[in-house]
This record gives sequence, C-alpha cells and structure tokens, in this order.
Amino acid sequence: MGCGPGVSLGVMSKKPLVDASGDNSRILRHPAMKTRFILIETSHAGNVGAAARALKVMGFDELVLVKPRWANVLRREETIQRASGALDVLRQARIVETLDEALDGLTHLCATAMVPRDFGPPTLGPREHLGELARRDSPPAGVGFLFGSERFGMKNDDVYRCHAALSIPTNPEFGSLNLASAIQVVAYEWRMALGGYDLQDPRPCAAQADAQAVAGLLSHWEQSLVEIGFLDPMAPKKLMPRLQQLFNRAQLTTEEVHILRGIARQMAHAAGQKRLD
Repeated sequence: MGCGPGVSLGVMSKKPLVDASGDNSRILRHPAMKTRFILIETSHAGNVGAAARALKVMGFDELVLVKPRWANVLRREETIQRASGALDVLRQARIVETLDEALDGLTHLCATAMVPRDFGPPTLGPREHLGELARRDSPPAGVGFLFGSERFGMKNDDVYRCHAALSIPTNPEFGSLNLASAIQVVAYEWRMALGGYDLQDPRPCAAQADAQAVAGLLSHWEQSLVEIGFLDPMAPKKLMPRLQQLFNRAQLTTEEVHILRGIARQMAHAAGQKRLD
C-alpha cells in the first residue's frame, strides 16, 4: 500500500484494489439488500470524513470502523470538514473493536488487497464482479466492502474470509489510489450495478423541425450558396444532397432552423453588399 492518506491500488491481474461499502435505502434493484462499507484500522481522520461523503453521494449510508487510530475520529474536526455535509452518515457510523462485530448480517464480503493471496478469493474487477452479483436471481442479503489501513492494507486472514477481492484497473506505472477515492469508485460501481439513478434532464425538450421546415432551410441555403459563389448551379455535383444528409443527422430543432436561415440571409446580404461595393 502507499503511504500517508493514500492507498495503493493495483492493476487487474497485478494488484487488487481497496474497497468500501454502505447501506442502501434507495437502490433501484434488490431494495432489501444491505450494503455496508467497513474501514479496518483507518489511520487518517480525513479519510473517514471523505468516505462518508463518497457513500452519501452514491446513496449509501452504513459505515463501520474497525479499531480506527482515533477513538473520537467521528467527531474530529478534519473528519467533519472532509465529510462536506455528509454528517448524517457520520452520526450513524459505528466503531467496533473486531471485524467479527462489523460483519453482522452480511452474507457476501468483498476484500480489497494490494496483492492477490495464494489461498485467497479470486481477484476481480469491480464492474465485472458487482454486475454479476446484482444480477443473481438470489442475491446476498447483505454485502460488505472491506478496506484495510492506508499503510498496510488488509491482513491475510481478513482477505481469506471474503468471497472476492476487488481490483480497480489503474496505470501500471502508478497504482496508488487514495482510500477515499477508492471508496468512491467502488460505491459508484455498486450503485450502477444496482440500477443507478434515473438522471432526467430538467430542461424541456425542444421541438424537432419537421421535414417541410428542413426542406425550406435547404432551399434557402442553396440560394445563398449560389449568391456567395460557393455553389455553381450549372455543376452542383452532390453538395445539396450532402447538406440534406447533414441536416437530417443533426435532427434540427425549429429554433436551430431559424438560426441557420438567419445565417443564410446574412450570407446573401453580404454577397449583395460586396457586388455593390
């Protein structure tokens, strides 16, 4: 693992990743499934706050800390600042002394480890494993994502207890990923596997121009292109059919047709002015 507040996460088939988990109140698929992010012996208070923020952004809220460096980590100033408003996640977060206490109610565990263990679980990418997990006809009742300490990662015995070791694909030359960033990536992949959020554009859809309006635009442009000398009416070649295809692919709105006709008018006007001059 990397030093300081970062956690070194490896490339697939080389170095596995570091993971996180949380509780889901609003997932779109398998709404009864529990999700928990477990941080083991975390040493940096800022990472705890940033982890809370990462969970809340993705709609998870269950965070458990196993024997963190600071007994009052949930109330430390750095933790609160890095949470950036995710104080509800911090308020309900639990601190326990053993991993056994943190795993209560979970039936599927995902480790995050620097190097695959000889006798450990299979090393898989988050998207690969979590997508398959969410698609199961009988999904687990509770999923836990385990993250080791920033400096040493997960202990072998803790990894052995898990069903999979997740690995975030990273640059082979620089695989060090901050713990909170790793949590964000895993939380995002799990949210997407569970169905994601329906992102609707609040802006009203503009009305698409009908075929008659596009035909009028094409005719207008043909006249203006002749005016400016770009189109030779005696040898038009395939210019206008190509413009027709371009306009069709663009799926122009009524407003865009008005804009393009305005441009055509200005082209013709400029050409006329040039002849007068």
